[in-house]
Amino acid sequence: MSRYTLPAIILHWLIALLIIAAFALGITMVDIPGITPTKLKYFSWHKWIGITVLGLACLRLLWRLGHKAPAYSSAMPGWQQSAAHSLHGLLYLLMFAIPVSGYFYSLAAGVPVVYLGVLPLPALIDPNPEWKAILKQVHYWLNMTLLVMFALHVVAALKHQFIDRDGVLKRMLP
Repeated sequence: MSRYTLPAIILHWLIALLIIAAFALGITMVDIPGITPTKLKYFSWHKWIGITVLGLACLRLLWRLGHKAPAYSSAMPGWQQSAAHSLHGLLYLLMFAIPVSGYFYSLAAGVPVVYLGVLPLPALIDPNPEWKAILKQVHYWLNMTLLVMFALHVVAALKHQFIDRDGVLKRMLP
């Protein structure tokens, strides 16, 4: 069975680890009461990770446009291939939508995003309390959707590895 290219594998796992870290930070930081130095630090790290994920997702999409994914096994039913294709498409969409929604949420809240504390990103919208409330909910629900899709992705990979034993997971392992 053919495999993904090394750049695709590296980007896959790096983005996955960064998304897990951003999600963990997001859950942790919102539970810290008040405004503390630790909470502010976590918010900054969360934003930096989000912008990094967005940049890496752009690289990944560009790589993917020039390099086809390996074909699925002919033994895999068509509905599973369609489901996998749809899930991957949704994961790509979320890799873009979540950082963008978080960025706009910060801007609507009147909080600039300064990447790594040195590179101020442009303020594309003015502070707006109504948009802040909407974008907060959009960011939250996109993340909850990602959590479910991520779980489905992992469960499907493990099913292919341990039940079907068809080598699908090995295509993405380094």
